[in-house]
Amino acid sequence: MLLTALAILVIYYIFKDRPKEVISDVPKNEKYYQSKLCNKLGGVMEYQLKDRTRIDCLIDDYAIEVDWAKKWAEGIGQSLYYSQMSDREPAVALIVGAGDERYLDRFKIATKGLGIKIYKIERE
Repeated sequence: MLLTALAILVIYYIFKDRPKEVISDVPKNEKYYQSKLCNKLGGVMEYQLKDRTRIDCLIDDYAIEVDWAKKWAEGIGQSLYYSQMSDREPAVALIVGAGDERYLDRFKIATKGLGIKIYKIERE
């Protein structure tokens, strides 16, 4: 028992100050892409409206909803609502990966003439 505790302490002291390995294969979540886009555009993330709903990214001209490509339809509704509530133009940023082009096509058909700007974020 004493030897086990001693071995654990020795191992701890050997490895405690080593830099942590960064794992690049970890899947990125929606917040990661939201932050990346909003920082690039110089916007405000998670801007809270009077009704406590939150705009993913608010910039001077646009209220941007960030979502996965397969959730394109939800993004349309949210962006239109946020646009009205913030007095900005509507925009959707879709996170797109391999095989997601069909969702972009659907988005473009559904929003034709609505004036919703689209940002395409390539999934890492």
